This record gives sequence, C-alpha cells and structure tokens, in this order.
Amino acid sequence: MTPTFADLAKAQYILLTTFTKDGRPKPTPIWTALDQERGDRLLVITQETSWKVKRIRNTPRVTMATCTMRGRPTSEAVEGAAALLDKSETGTVYDAIGKRYGLIGGVFNFFSKLRGGMENNIGLELRVAQG
Repeated sequence: MTPTFADLAKAQYILLTTFTKDGRPKPTPIWTALDQERGDRLLVITQETSWKVKRIRNTPRVTMATCTMRGRPTSEAVEGAAALLDKSETGTVYDAIGKRYGLIGGVFNFFSKLRGGMENNIGLELRVAQG
C-alpha cells in the first residue's frame, strides 16, 4: 500500500530516505509531527551536522514510508521533498514533537535541549510530492 499524507502523519515512525550525490539511498527511521498550524507538512528535529542534513542540502528529494522503530518498512515509499527550516522555528518543532509523542517526547526534548539541542539541532519539513 502506498501511504497518503494522512497515513504518514499518523504513523509512529517514518522511514525517511535521503539520497547521496551519486543517488544512493540512505534510509533512517525518524519521529515526525504534523505541523498543526499549516497542516500540509511534517516536522522533524535532527542534529544540524547529521548526514541527512548534508544530503538534503545537496538534494531535497526524499522518500517516506511508514516503518517500525528499527526501520523495517510497513508500507511502500512515496516521493517527497525535504527542506531545512530557519533556526527560529526549532522551538516550534520541539513543541510539535513533544505534543505528538507525549511523555516520551517530553523526555526526549528535555534531554536533547540539555545537550544543547536548541543550538545544535535544526528542524526539517517534509512534504509529499504533488503527483
């Protein structure tokens, strides 16, 4: 089954696949939260120095599928686009993740911020490609 945007927004984990300069796929299971204000994008928090950020800077093309915590796909992949958010939106992304994942999200946010997350992390937006 090919997931809809609503399926991705409801999924506990998303398998985000970014692509290297030579086109090799690099899948990573991630948490996402629906942007409640806009409703048309998923939000992700990640380290600004992560490889996925470097790959997204090279090409915004991504694929997304629902998956297990360990990254085993539970749906087909759908094409999408990723973008790096301005640092001013990092707090908004943390809030969305905390709200979406409840107590576990709050604990994640607390320890992430304790380790310098507001300075060292960046928000991403994920959108499903319009077909």
